[in-house]
Amino acid sequence: MDKIRIAILGFAREGHSVLKFIKKDAGYRNADIWVLDKNSKTEVPAGVNKVTGSGYLNPPAGGLSAFNVVFRTPGIPYLFPEIQKAKNAGAEISSVTSLFFERCPGTIVGITGTKGKGTVSTLLYKILKAGGKKVFLAGNIGKPALDVLPKMDKKSIAIFELSSFQLQDIKRSPSIAAVLDVFPDHLDAHKNINEYYEAKANIVRYQKRGDKTFFFKNIPLSRKVASKGNGRKIAVNEKTFRLFSPNDLAIKGLHNFKNAVMAAKIAESFGIPEEIILKSVRSFRGTEHRLEPVRKIIKNGNVITFYNDSASTNPQTAAAAIKAFPNEEKILIAGGQDKNLDYKPLSEALKNSKTELVVIFGENKNKIGGTIKASGVKIEFASALKNSVSTAYEAAEKLPVSSVVIFSPAATSFDMFKNYADRGEKFKKIVMGLIQ
Repeated sequence: MDKIRIAILGFAREGHSVLKFIKKDAGYRNADIWVLDKNSKTEVPAGVNKVTGSGYLNPPAGGLSAFNVVFRTPGIPYLFPEIQKAKNAGAEISSVTSLFFERCPGTIVGITGTKGKGTVSTLLYKILKAGGKKVFLAGNIGKPALDVLPKMDKKSIAIFELSSFQLQDIKRSPSIAAVLDVFPDHLDAHKNINEYYEAKANIVRYQKRGDKTFFFKNIPLSRKVASKGNGRKIAVNEKTFRLFSPNDLAIKGLHNFKNAVMAAKIAESFGIPEEIILKSVRSFRGTEHRLEPVRKIIKNGNVITFYNDSASTNPQTAAAAIKAFPNEEKILIAGGQDKNLDYKPLSEALKNSKTELVVIFGENKNKIGGTIKASGVKIEFASALKNSVSTAYEAAEKLPVSSVVIFSPAATSFDMFKNYADRGEKFKKIVMGLIQ
């Protein structure tokens, strides 16, 4: 019998996790393993073949179609022609997510949405852990999913944050799914907006009737995505929720309150007592790079507070950041690499928002500037992040009242940074270096 041929497509965090897992798994014993990565400097362990650099999607002896299984990491689009050709030729296109769903012995709570996934996942993990559950945080945040798998049993709970890229090619759905706020995003990688929504819907598409789907009652696209599966639908309505209020949260914004309500309702379904939920919510300080308070500087008796919202990669999240401070004078720093998105939601949020200035940098600065000029807010362009922070700081110093400087880019980071976390870390370093 010929050896099974396996391609690991992308060799970053998930790729390393896949290799570690399949080397130990009896089902893949003696497999012919190849690592395919666009980074020409990628190194692999002894005994593993590799193709790196520009030809990584076309390995010798038949391309991707010559493999039995291709493990795709989320950063490599599922719709790439080479991947679709291999699929049509009979190759199994798999992923860490698919493998985890197949092998997980416990309960999977899958959480998707355009934004808010990390907040809900992290808060739910903290609540369930405080409630004595054997719970794991896996996927994009927490530990790599396959590293968690050996520690799990039937009583375990895995909270899995799921992006559209992770959901595109799965054939199983988690038994508990949460659909958060959904709006257009990643149109640089998806075929069109409908294909993006359909990818999101895979979180519920394969559910059984005994499964559960939580969704936001007041968000039409959340309802639409949730409706695609057979699980029991549980509408979450933050307007009628009474266990806690926005004032109980340490994190800013009504969007964060909604997400906390979602985490609380899922926790209730696991039988977690209200007092534990309330205590966990009140002590939650949010997640890094999501409206994260960085520094306060006092100038002439006024306080300038800097917030790092680098995880904001679309106009809706930047709009939410503006709305999170309805009574404060604001300066916004935005800009980055475009995803073929419309910036009108940000422009609308800026109108009558007490925003004194928007500083824009990055590849799409002209596109953002051209759209938000309709808001009437003053705009200044900068060449880099450091210049943007300096410009914002100088403007805040001149204001006669206390203010907030919000770094909420509304775009991806790949024009100047490794990722949004790298961008956020650099922002914080610049802010901490400002002279008071």
